[in-house]
Amino acid sequence: MVKNIITTVWTEKSQFETDNPSGHKFTMFDKSQDNGDTVGFAPKALMLSSLAGCSGLDVVSLLEKMRAKVADFKIEVTAELTDEHPKFYNKVKVDYHFTDSELQPEKIQKAVNLSVTKYCGVMEMFRQFADVKIEIFLHDMSLKE
Repeated sequence: MVKNIITTVWTEKSQFETDNPSGHKFTMFDKSQDNGDTVGFAPKALMLSSLAGCSGLDVVSLLEKMRAKVADFKIEVTAELTDEHPKFYNKVKVDYHFTDSELQPEKIQKAVNLSVTKYCGVMEMFRQFADVKIEIFLHDMSLKE
């Protein structure tokens, strides 16, 4: 069993510095507080980035194995927080956008489905507390002038 250990240290005001198993560090803070010029991330928003990153890494790897290249790929995640404390994401929409002049829709659909249903552990974690919807958008570059 893989065990990950991170250390998060309070630095000042409403700011924390955290590391991850790779050894890299970043700052997290309460976005509702004045943190001056601090560059950092809000913890709940990081969860959405983790969701997109986890699934995106799966999809890129799967498309490469399927020999289905795309010129551009992005994921947009929209999430709603509950009104009452503790506030958590109860509705999440994950939009996958693929752009190329020779898109392979069947392979793209398969790669996304495998990520969503089999490989992305963060997606599975989100499903434990949120209604997660996905949608795939195919953008054909050859239609652009």
